[in-house]
Order: sequence, then structure tokens, then C-alpha cells
Amino acid sequence: MAQKSLLASRKFIKPSFSYLIEKKRDGGEFSDEEIRFIVDSILDKEMPEFQMAALAMAIYFQGMSAQETAVLAEEMMLSGEVIDLSKLTRPKIAKYSTGGVGDKTTLVLAPLAAACGVIMPSMNGVDENFVISNLDKLSAIPKFKPNMELKDFIKQLDEVGCAIVSQHPEIAPVDGILYDLRQSTATIPSLQLITGSVLSKKLSEGAEGLVVDVKWGNGSYIKDVEQAKQLARSITRVGRSMKRRCVALVTDMNQPLGDTVGTGLELLEAVQLLKGEGPEDLQELVLKLGMEIVRLAGVAGSTLSAKQTVQKHLKDGSALDKFKEMIEAQGGDTAFIDDPEKMPTAKYVRKLPAPKRGYVHTINAGQIARGVQILGQRKNGKYDPAVGVSEIKKVGTQVKQGEPLMMIHYNDESKLDSALEYLRSAYRLAPKRPNPPELIVERVA
Repeated sequence: MAQKSLLASRKFIKPSFSYLIEKKRDGGEFSDEEIRFIVDSILDKEMPEFQMAALAMAIYFQGMSAQETAVLAEEMMLSGEVIDLSKLTRPKIAKYSTGGVGDKTTLVLAPLAAACGVIMPSMNGVDENFVISNLDKLSAIPKFKPNMELKDFIKQLDEVGCAIVSQHPEIAPVDGILYDLRQSTATIPSLQLITGSVLSKKLSEGAEGLVVDVKWGNGSYIKDVEQAKQLARSITRVGRSMKRRCVALVTDMNQPLGDTVGTGLELLEAVQLLKGEGPEDLQELVLKLGMEIVRLAGVAGSTLSAKQTVQKHLKDGSALDKFKEMIEAQGGDTAFIDDPEKMPTAKYVRKLPAPKRGYVHTINAGQIARGVQILGQRKNGKYDPAVGVSEIKKVGTQVKQGEPLMMIHYNDESKLDSALEYLRSAYRLAPKRPNPPELIVERVA
């Protein structure tokens, strides 16, 4: 017994950084104290960048156990401010997406959740963007403010039930440092580092539960379906070990979601969805993710009541009202939502003609996103809200030669040729009809 208490009180002896790198390189498992020490050393800028890079690469190749990943997530969460929403009595559920082309589900789900009686905190991190972010889309609304102090964020969650803002620098600061490092060292795809990053940020926002949309395909940074499934399992497993409710859907991102890509065009599509209209694939994904949110929150018990709850708030206009309330609370002009005609329109609209007759066999969503980025990005880094593509022909659609594969909206003719290279190369036509991909590949809970 005496021996045990002696060991318990033994002080943690700080290891050298090279020892920790060697340990992970050779497949060893870090103790909780070692992970705490690593996070503290990154926060205090004591670990040199070259050793952080070596450590990230060792983790990339050797991985981490669920226990290590949970401790890493917890320590990164505690490296900054953790928002306390316990005074708000409604259930608090966050949604995370690995980012995809034409994905405007967060714009719909945040106000939809609020209309259903669920608080949805939503800080948009760089890892949730695939070329065009949700905040780029919301910034198509004049005067909309994407940045907010934490106290105002809490106040808006209390009063409106949702807020979509940019990541606050005081939330999980170590994750921000590590993310920049992972970008420059090609270690972004590490499943354990993604898991730690997602959970540290989303749980810092005050969420009690998390619904995750893991996208795979050419319009996502996860290109392999098996890797997407592994990530979904990793996030839900580690989330549970951190005593948080967690559900993940693995969804297909091998073609754009919905019929539009661009900022203003996608915003208008989100408004359609909030009216219970809009493209079928997006309606399906909003419904499925919305059902997961209300069930995780305990607002609806059965699958049927979850479905009815979500559909009711989309049809009766309450979700749209919440969206307008959120826009107004963040300084935006809701006249653009009430009257879509007020949204700026592009000077030029031209079709992308099908080069031959056939069926749309494959679409490279990433190429479409790059083409839109070339057309729409301004010198100040912001996007032209009128620019983008619409009426996108989806996989399995039959087209005649010369028929539009999409409509291109643009203002600057000098950018058109280089954008067209991407847009044209995104499509592959074939004589036989392909099987359209399954939108929802797997549910992991």
C-alpha cells in the first residue's frame, strides 16, 4: 500500500521533446501527463516548430489510441476559453462537417434546430471549408457580421437559439497552432489529429452533443470512403469517452450538393430549403441531419417524431423566421432574404454546353469549386456574391449535345477562360446511364 501511495505522489518528470518524438515514432503510447505537457509546451511556445513537425509526422504514421486522442482533445479544449452554456436550459447540440462543394446544410440546420427548441452554437473553423466557407456565403448579405465576442455569442444563443460566427481566437488556441502546422507538413489527414481538433473546438463552444457529417469524395479533403468511415467511428468513439453524445453520417461528395455553387447563389438555395423547397439531395441531407439533431437533443424520441418535427418547422416558416432573426442579430439586412430579387446578379450568364450526347457519368466537384473560386474571388480575398454556377446537371442525367451542363454567372470576362478549363474538365459523359451514388453511405452512433 505504502508503495502505491508513494508512486501516486511521485512528481511528473518532464521528458525531453526528442524523447517524446522517439516514443511515438517507435509506436509507444503517451501517458495523460505527457499529452498535457505537449499541449502546454505548444501553447507556451516552448516546443520548437521543427520538433512539433516531427511529432505531428510521428503521430500521422503511428496513430494514437482512443484514450490518447480523448486526452489530446480535452487538453486542447482546456488550452483556451470553454464557453459555459449551463445557464441556458434548452439542449445544446453542435454540428460539424468536413466541408464539401455546394454544402449549405449548416445555414439551414442552425435556424432549424433553434426553431425545434435546440440551441446550436456554430463557430466556423478553417477545416470546415472546402474552398468556399459558410461565412463567405452569409457575407453575401450586406452588413452581416461574422465576428463576435464570446459574451455576445452566448447572449445571441440565449435569445435566438443559434449563431454562425468565425472561430474565436480564444477557443482551443493550441488546435489553431497545430492546424497551421499540419497544413505545412502534409499531416492534415491524420484521423486522430482531426478527431482531437473537431472535439476540442466543438466542445469548447458549449455543446452537450455533436452531429458530424463526414464527407468523402472528390469534393472533400477525404478522398477514400473507408477513411471517412474510420473518421466517423473515431469521432463518435472518442466523443463518447469524453461523456458527450455523438452521431456521425458518412455522406457522398463526388458531385456538388444541390444545384448551385457560389456565395449569393448558395444563400438563395438555403432560403429555398428553409421554405421546405429546393433540390432533392439537399432536402434529404437536411432532413437526415436535422432528425439526428432533434433526437440527440431529446426533443424527439422516435425516428418518426423526429422526422415530423423537422418537416413541421420547415413547412410552417418558423425555421425561416429563425434564420432572419439570426441574420438581424448579426447586423445583416433581411430584406435580401424576403426579396431574393434584391440579391446582386451577374453581368453575364452563359451555359457550359455538353460536348456530346450521353449521360453524366462522373463530376469532379473539386474542379467546379476551383472554377467558381477563380471567377468570384476579389483582390481583398472576399467573394463576389453574384458569381457562381447554377442548374448543375447531376450524375445519371441524360444530356443532348450542346445542352447546358450548368449555367455560369460571372462579372469579369478576363477570368472566364481559366475558370472554364476547370468547369469543363469536371464532367465526364458516357453512353450508358450510371448508378447515381448513395448520398448517405453509413450512420455511425
